[in-house]
Amino acid sequence: MTAVQPRAIGTALTRLDGPAKVTGTAPYASEYQLDAPMYLHPLQATIAKGRVTAMDTAGVAAVLTVFDAPTLADTSDGDLTILQDNQIHYRGQFIGAVLAETAETARHAAALVRVDYQADTHHTELRPDDPDLYAPEEVNAGFPTDTADGDVDAALRDAEVLVDQTYTTPHEHNNPMEPHSCIALWDNDKLTLYDSTQGVHAARSKLAGLFGLEPEQIRVIAKNIGGGFGSKGAPHSHNTLAVMAAQRVPGRPVKLALTRQQMFDVVGYRTPTIQRLQLGATRDGRLTALRHDVVEQSATAKEFAEQTAVPARMMYASATRATSHRLAALDVAVPFWMRAPGECPGVYALEVAMDELAVACDLDPIELRIRNEPDVDPETGNPWSDRRLVECLTTGAEQFGWHPRNPEPGVRSNGEWLIGTGVASSVYPAMNMPGNAARIECTAPGRYAVAIGAVDIGTGTWTALTQIAADVLSCDVAAIDLQIGDTTLPAASVEGGSSGISSWGTAIHAAAQQFRREHGDSPAPGAASTAEAPENEDAQNYGMYSFGAQFVEAHVSRYTGEIRLARMLGVFSIGRAINPATLRSQLIGGMTMGLSMALHEESVRDHRLGHIVTRDLASYHISTHADVPDIDAVWLDSVDEHANPMGSRGAGEIGIVGAAAAVANAIYHATGVRVRDLPIQCDALLI
Repeated sequence: MTAVQPRAIGTALTRLDGPAKVTGTAPYASEYQLDAPMYLHPLQATIAKGRVTAMDTAGVAAVLTVFDAPTLADTSDGDLTILQDNQIHYRGQFIGAVLAETAETARHAAALVRVDYQADTHHTELRPDDPDLYAPEEVNAGFPTDTADGDVDAALRDAEVLVDQTYTTPHEHNNPMEPHSCIALWDNDKLTLYDSTQGVHAARSKLAGLFGLEPEQIRVIAKNIGGGFGSKGAPHSHNTLAVMAAQRVPGRPVKLALTRQQMFDVVGYRTPTIQRLQLGATRDGRLTALRHDVVEQSATAKEFAEQTAVPARMMYASATRATSHRLAALDVAVPFWMRAPGECPGVYALEVAMDELAVACDLDPIELRIRNEPDVDPETGNPWSDRRLVECLTTGAEQFGWHPRNPEPGVRSNGEWLIGTGVASSVYPAMNMPGNAARIECTAPGRYAVAIGAVDIGTGTWTALTQIAADVLSCDVAAIDLQIGDTTLPAASVEGGSSGISSWGTAIHAAAQQFRREHGDSPAPGAASTAEAPENEDAQNYGMYSFGAQFVEAHVSRYTGEIRLARMLGVFSIGRAINPATLRSQLIGGMTMGLSMALHEESVRDHRLGHIVTRDLASYHISTHADVPDIDAVWLDSVDEHANPMGSRGAGEIGIVGAAAAVANAIYHATGVRVRDLPIQCDALLI
């Protein structure tokens, strides 16, 4: 496969979609101007488990209930299957909806519906001693549930130094700025869905099976998305509800935009985790044993098993390793993807445990990580495609001013404020998804339309793919008319797993090669070619990951425990940078979200009622401008020749991985108090 010769790639190009977004002319899912729309407001269960016994809809003209909803063709997906019976699996589950001419009328009418229930005893609390914990067949992305390499128990018994601690992370909700929303329109036997989704083709495929349609009967459009962080990576039950309602009023579009409060109920969240880390090492800090056991939450409606312990399988060299995942199926909504699912909470626990090991071995935390650098991928034995973690650590240490660092915690201060520094490593797999294709057409001499059904969720896809297309077609960026966000375009995978640009760019590269073979270097207007992205054979032969090192300086009030972060630095190895401007934004955005995870984010569940009580952005705290310190992200200059023709790797998620651990480690160094439960708040430091 011929590599792309960069010309536009590597340029800090201003976002091409920027002007439309800042002027308000870029339409989002619920903003498309369609004739005579109707508005949908959901009815939600107010118990956590049981059944609906009656629904009084007197005075409400257009209503959908569990007793009269259309029958779905496929009810195997418990997250999407709603209104098919009267059973309640979690509080907030959709049990109906009201249609009206205005959103206000629909909301008022929904409040008039009276529902009777037969409530059963519910179970919503995750506990490590839950007697019904079980091992799923596999965890997210198809990884094995448990792994074992060597006699870990014996190695832990014989270890000269032992760390054995439990770390917890809470419920977290994605909360993109644009709420989940869609417009559904039936025209005879064809469905058009304007959706806020990370993958139009994936959404079409899922909905086709759900409603017993051929994929060609559904068109999904997603031109502009206001963020997703994984939660929009697949349809949820609000999509089912909107399509069902649209069946009641064929020929009229039905609009559904979830409220912020409803988003805490039905569109996924990061599962809470309870993680036990056992690290055995020699006195000079070389790992001899690593065990990572995870307990996390799933749902009775549908299993979701997050791959939390998977990073521990490959991050560091250890003679023996073992990992496990156990699930509790609770009466709660179904967990789902949230930025770096698995890697984010798993690396938090691993990297805090590594900091504890450095303290126990009286070693600098960077030196400890360097001593445990593996020559090959410990999980597979494959060589690394481009692992430069040690360089990330040493480069970051120099830029951050890590040395000289007093290893003793709680000794550096400035008046009221105790000062500490922390470091953590980051890792995220370099994924290239199958099933991508692109079409290239010459529309005028030297001008090209490049079409692929990709989605820009606000990350800069419009711009980065235009840059790739310009390079593979040897033309200026201005000569490219990029067409994305529609199932009428060639198939594209979901924008998820930091795989979008890698997967779609490979498809555009393949289409350009096909175009040149068929039409030469001087194509006539109208010449067109379509090609599918080839499988990357190197993926099975190399350990392909992005890596990084995160550095934090934390200040903690000795009187109140208030935490203020002074500065953050991330140094990353992500292959070639497609667009340095949008790349830096992605890395800093991830780091900020990791800061938020460390200090603020927690969805609190009232187990008496089974629902989330922190259900708006006033009570669900996230980092704001005032919380974000002097923050910077840089990357090493490199090209990963094995990852894809561009030599790049995904960067959307690596920024959040390790960030929370670096914050936690800095707080320990400032105070001498080791907090293992997120988020870290003032009361935990007042001892």
